[in-house]
Amino acid sequence: MSVLKVTLPDGSKREYESGVTVEDVAASISPSLKKKAIAGKVDGKIVDIKAVIPHDALLEILTEDSQEALEVMRHSCAHLMAQAIKRIIGDANVRLGIGPVIQDGFYYDIDTDVTITPEMLEQIEKEMQKIVKENLPIERKVVSREEALAIYEKLNDHLKTELISELPEGEEISMYHQGEFFDLCRGPHVPSTGKIKAFKLMSVAGAYWRGDSDRQMLQRIYGTCWAKKSDLDEYLHFLEEAKKRDHRKLGKELELFMFSEEAPGMPFYLPQGMIIRNELEAYERSLHVQRGYEEVRTPLMMNQRLWEQSGHWDHYHENMYFTEVDNTKFALKPMNCPGHMLVYKNKIHSYRDLPIRMSEFGQVHRHEFSGALNGMIRVRTFTQDDAHLFVRPDQIESEIKNIIDLVDKIYGVFGFDYSIELSTRPEDSMGSDELWETAEKSLQNVLDGLGVPYHINEGDGAFYGPKIDFHIRDAIKRSHQCATIQLDFQFPEKFDLTYIGEDNQKHRPVVIHRAIYGSIDRFIGILTEHFAGAFPTWLAPVQAKLITIAEPHKRYAEEVKEKMLEKGIRVEVDSRNEKIGYKIREAQMNKVPFMLVIGDKEMEDGALSVRRRGEGDLGAKPVDEVVEMILEEIATKKY
Repeated sequence: MSVLKVTLPDGSKREYESGVTVEDVAASISPSLKKKAIAGKVDGKIVDIKAVIPHDALLEILTEDSQEALEVMRHSCAHLMAQAIKRIIGDANVRLGIGPVIQDGFYYDIDTDVTITPEMLEQIEKEMQKIVKENLPIERKVVSREEALAIYEKLNDHLKTELISELPEGEEISMYHQGEFFDLCRGPHVPSTGKIKAFKLMSVAGAYWRGDSDRQMLQRIYGTCWAKKSDLDEYLHFLEEAKKRDHRKLGKELELFMFSEEAPGMPFYLPQGMIIRNELEAYERSLHVQRGYEEVRTPLMMNQRLWEQSGHWDHYHENMYFTEVDNTKFALKPMNCPGHMLVYKNKIHSYRDLPIRMSEFGQVHRHEFSGALNGMIRVRTFTQDDAHLFVRPDQIESEIKNIIDLVDKIYGVFGFDYSIELSTRPEDSMGSDELWETAEKSLQNVLDGLGVPYHINEGDGAFYGPKIDFHIRDAIKRSHQCATIQLDFQFPEKFDLTYIGEDNQKHRPVVIHRAIYGSIDRFIGILTEHFAGAFPTWLAPVQAKLITIAEPHKRYAEEVKEKMLEKGIRVEVDSRNEKIGYKIREAQMNKVPFMLVIGDKEMEDGALSVRRRGEGDLGAKPVDEVVEMILEEIATKKY
């Protein structure tokens, strides 16, 4: 027999007779590796553990602690669920659509006359556990197109026959069998049902076949699957925590913002939420002033020809709203950039004027499908903390460094860690290869010069230039893309932007697009969940609540309130005729940072009994000391 060479991830090479499988190689390395093996990776392609290695190859054995093995396990769990459903409902009553792996789990779309209720999920789970205990081998079989069609036509399964019919000529068709169950599938899968350790079925929903609203409605069952029960428990705890932190729930309870059917996807800010928004804007404005930004305001609606000139018409018009005024077509702005180009062109600039740092808290409108709307996270109108820096080519790298420093400062105030991504030229882009290469190299030089880790995201740049994106991680480790820095050589050409150089000739500036919060509305949603509604004192709508024990204490409370208001503290008095415990609990529910109780002793001593959110009872303190404590937290933006 011929011999083939297998190269392992550590670079070592081993020789085996032809016909060797991934499992054979795992067994030759160690019995424990064979036991842990879930699948293999041959020359970068994930395959079944029983797959024959066809030629000299680079091989990696995938065990349950790898992400790729977990995805194989989730794929197999979808089959496990389908098998359990067929056992419960009856093989003839179920037609299987597709069952892909998704983030953190899987789903399967099925066609059945039986309505699968949330209550049935527990029954299906129990049958799945039974199949796991049976430890059925999972075997791959290759069939011809004719064989596959005959099998599913006999079963009267129109979903699978449609999928088979659309497979390209010559494509290998495989089916996977486990016990009495089989399914059309490319694979790979775990070697047996006993390898599937920890799972839970999450929900049932309706789904159109292949996502087409003109097609049949199927039932979609979602599940999650993990390598270990401890991982599953951790994930379920994360979901519970995320549910408690849901900004839509907290936004309603804390009266921050609301939504109405009269304006789908467009937030209404309530007084408490408006305080948070104003504080965020004021903080960034103060940093802009220190860094030489000049604030502008541009119209919400501008002539369609402007959007044609900018390139938005060609690349973005399906996401824009249009109207007509005096027989002329206008568009609500989806971005602030073109307006800033017009402001720059308003006068002649010298090389000495640059860089010009132009900022705007600009409201934009973008069309989103109704099904994509999600509270403050995905809306149809929002405000960007936009800025455009008009710079000379020699200023590009220093200005980008300054922006990164600003991003770091702002995110540090909220306790956000972040990762960085460099996104390169997309397919749908404008401009020459040379300009794109120059732009991408400039961004890369800055990141390399700073020595910060970053990931290259091929093809995800803006249509006019590459970008650096910042992904923040919130308190429960979810990632959100917020800040962005985009380098643009295209708009200066399109808008014929110039400055007069030292040589007295016209030159093109370069534009740096920049946002830090990104969408302020979305950022507020993220912050609400990050802090679970318990905003730091400087952001909290109500920073202190004066709580009286009885009617005689009301006048003193009002005097203290006036003193705090003069110092700029947002304070309220609760002098209702309610039990003190009830009033404190209510303030705690409203997540007020400082609850200040007033009784006879406090009045006599000119003091306040301080309860600090998250710390409890701090005892009685003089009024001036309490005021200074609150002002210190506001000034330092403690979180």
